[in-house]
Amino acid sequence: MTRLDGVLALGARYDLPVLAIADLVAWRQRHDRVVRVADTVVPTPHGRFRALAYRDDITEEEHLALVSPLGLGTGPVLTRVHSECLTGDVLGSQRCDCGPQLDRALERVGAEGGLVVYLRGHEGRGVGLAAKLRAYELQDRGLDTVDAQLELGLPVDARDYTVAAGVLTDLGVDAVRLLTNNPAKVEGLRAHGIEVPAVERLRTTPLPTNSEYLRTKRDRMGHDLVVDAHDPRENPRSTA
Repeated sequence: MTRLDGVLALGARYDLPVLAIADLVAWRQRHDRVVRVADTVVPTPHGRFRALAYRDDITEEEHLALVSPLGLGTGPVLTRVHSECLTGDVLGSQRCDCGPQLDRALERVGAEGGLVVYLRGHEGRGVGLAAKLRAYELQDRGLDTVDAQLELGLPVDARDYTVAAGVLTDLGVDAVRLLTNNPAKVEGLRAHGIEVPAVERLRTTPLPTNSEYLRTKRDRMGHDLVVDAHDPRENPRSTA
């Protein structure tokens, strides 16, 4: 087996590119991980979105991309990568801010162009629906969302954004204006080759039922959130 120095010399001698196995893995994760299986139209309150279904060839999870009626536009594409939340997105649960975030993202994308990538298998930040509800039980007893999952022996956030990068690549998107409050989501896309030159906070109205949840995301998970009216990020002139 030829070692790295020898490989580099061989490549230079015959004008051959030199790749590491990690380079091949990264390329295949972005270009071969998902398969487009459907392309249709879904009318919504925010317009007629092009709806594309994707299958993850590894996990067999199915995911969705909703492209604005105005298309993707030019330059970095306005994009929301949304994690599945049955309780928030479908039932309208007010324990989290997921439903309002999705609705606000569809509103903006519908009006301005861009897309929403909806990732299945991200329930409860990747631990699943039943585990999320078990964590809710512990939150009912006073634990915050971070400590509840740790108490159950679960990761605080097990989400992976490889599939999102694959969907964006399939749609020809390599740079996004990302609608998110979560810095980990930004880094997750960048780690898979998607440029994120701009991040735009996705604001929702805090409720008595989710304000502590939002504070935990802000204070313990680094999310860019405004929970209180006196927060200096809400009012830059405030000295509070």
